[in-house]
Amino acid sequence: MGPLSARLLMQRGRPKSDRLGKIRILDLSGLKLISEHLDPKLMCRLTQLQELDLSNNQLETLPDNLGLSHLRILRCGNNQLRDVTALCQFLQLEELSLEGNPFLTVNDNLKVSFLLPKLRKVNGKDASLACSQVENLNRELTNRVTAHWEKFMAAVGPEEKDEKAQADFVKSAVRDVRYGPESLSEFTQWRVQMISEELVASGGTLVHEADNPQRHPKAAAAHKPRARLVALKRPDDVPLNLSPNKRACASLSAQVEGSPVGSNGGQPAPKLEPLHFLQCHSKNNSPDDLKTQLWACAFEPAWEEGATSQTVATCGGEAVCVIDCQTGIVLHKYKAPGEEFFSVAWTALMVVTQTGHKKRWSVLAAAGLRGQVRLLHVRAGFCCGVIRAHKKAIATLCFSPTHETHLFTASYDKRIILWDIGVPNQDYEFQASQLLMLDTTSIPLRLCPVASCPDAYLLAGCEGGCCCWDVRLDQPQKKRVCEVEFVFSEGSEASARRVDGLAFVNDDVVASKGNGLGTICLWSWRQTWVGRGHQSTVAVVVLARLQWSPTELAYFSLSACPDEGIVLCGDEEGSVWIYDVRSILKQPSPLPAAPQAPTQILKWPQPWAHSQTVTKTMVNTVVANPTFTYLTALTDSNIVAIWKRQ
Repeated sequence: MGPLSARLLMQRGRPKSDRLGKIRILDLSGLKLISEHLDPKLMCRLTQLQELDLSNNQLETLPDNLGLSHLRILRCGNNQLRDVTALCQFLQLEELSLEGNPFLTVNDNLKVSFLLPKLRKVNGKDASLACSQVENLNRELTNRVTAHWEKFMAAVGPEEKDEKAQADFVKSAVRDVRYGPESLSEFTQWRVQMISEELVASGGTLVHEADNPQRHPKAAAAHKPRARLVALKRPDDVPLNLSPNKRACASLSAQVEGSPVGSNGGQPAPKLEPLHFLQCHSKNNSPDDLKTQLWACAFEPAWEEGATSQTVATCGGEAVCVIDCQTGIVLHKYKAPGEEFFSVAWTALMVVTQTGHKKRWSVLAAAGLRGQVRLLHVRAGFCCGVIRAHKKAIATLCFSPTHETHLFTASYDKRIILWDIGVPNQDYEFQASQLLMLDTTSIPLRLCPVASCPDAYLLAGCEGGCCCWDVRLDQPQKKRVCEVEFVFSEGSEASARRVDGLAFVNDDVVASKGNGLGTICLWSWRQTWVGRGHQSTVAVVVLARLQWSPTELAYFSLSACPDEGIVLCGDEEGSVWIYDVRSILKQPSPLPAAPQAPTQILKWPQPWAHSQTVTKTMVNTVVANPTFTYLTALTDSNIVAIWKRQ
């Protein structure tokens, strides 16, 4: 396809006319157009154009001066767009489609919401949530830039307050002002630079952009973002969808404050404040959905050594959400109609791009009812690959802590499979291969590579107990049976008791739940393993027992925060039980036989949802980031609850 002609525009325009100025709807889709084909001189003659379809072409950019001042609907799906700032020329735009542009990210989605004040729909979805998120980000960034200005100028002498000092301020603001997750850094730095420049131009007058996110087109277009090899999915409306019914939906309760209860002489209980309550998994995006059960969450690995993550993935129903805990923004939302997600797990891969550059990818694996593992490119929010792993539902999955491409999946077919997902090719596709198959005698519920030797042994909590497999890849058998079954008391039926909670607190101490009513067991992997000999059934060496809810309901998953020595577990009353394991294990031996009280219990804060108080719920799982800054709890009532440590 060559440059556009007036004749072609009249042929594809509506209503039919021999004058370009009378065309209101124009379809230029599927013409293999490149950016140079959009001649501004020709396009400017479409003075009454209200709807333009440019989808399914090869556009990398849009010219800055197309002159379509009445444009209300623009479709640019399935192109190669790398930047959205040129859209600021369409100030009357109400509906926009950008799906299928693999270089756009959630940052571009937020820029669109900022640049287009009348935007109502993006990719067919309501844009109001993203606009609200942008307003909140603007408000916080404006406050932080203003505070930075005051601090910066206070340190500059009167004779230094010249153009160079002002330019230095802009550079320092872009460098030092931070807010929100790393995945939004492109948008926040873009806004920080704009706010800083406007603050300088106004001579330090307080900027009011936070309350009025509209921007002048020229100012907005001056800042071009870096291209990223990802695709656009906008953060969705507040709710999400559907529910796995692993157990009958029961009742719950709640209060407002967490209360320290332990008396073990440890450190003072951490002060945690409720921060966000998100209803982002509603069926059909309904605000009335308080029934969708949420099952698993996991924090994204930190991008830098010594850093910590505040980005958490949650799953439940037919959707997976990626949430920034600091702001409460749903960064990405992935839906698979008809699926019910039970588990998520993260890994970080180093990928070589088409230009030969190395790029770090955060990849999220999600699985559930259909027995398929979906590998999600998190920055883009789209699925890069599907592994048809099992014929029955997948209960849980986890990545190896030492091999970033090795993924364990555990299924209701009573099998655990180790996969090598590989790294994506230049088309961003995965080619997974099976490495091992581990047979179980009952359904595996939780997976846990042994902390001190993750390449050698895998623990699994199952419906029938706790089992261990040899997973060394230098062994010849590729199909293996359980090597050791662990029991939790002598001569009882405990060997056949469900283990639905399992986590390593450190290299030696394991926390497990389900084998004793109302308790969590702390036991030593090292001492248990050394004393096993050649036995296939081994009693664990118990270090301590922790008091927990006496409920007979199952599938409340526990988690550990090894860097802080903390164990977490929810219950049927909406509470979060917190244990300072380090303090408990420091007590003089022998420890009391009675279960140790929790360090703290966070009561359910009774949030409002759709003009009613959610007074009762069950907390299915609780996970904290490595530094225990943020704590995320998932409920049976379609609520993601986030606390922050003060």
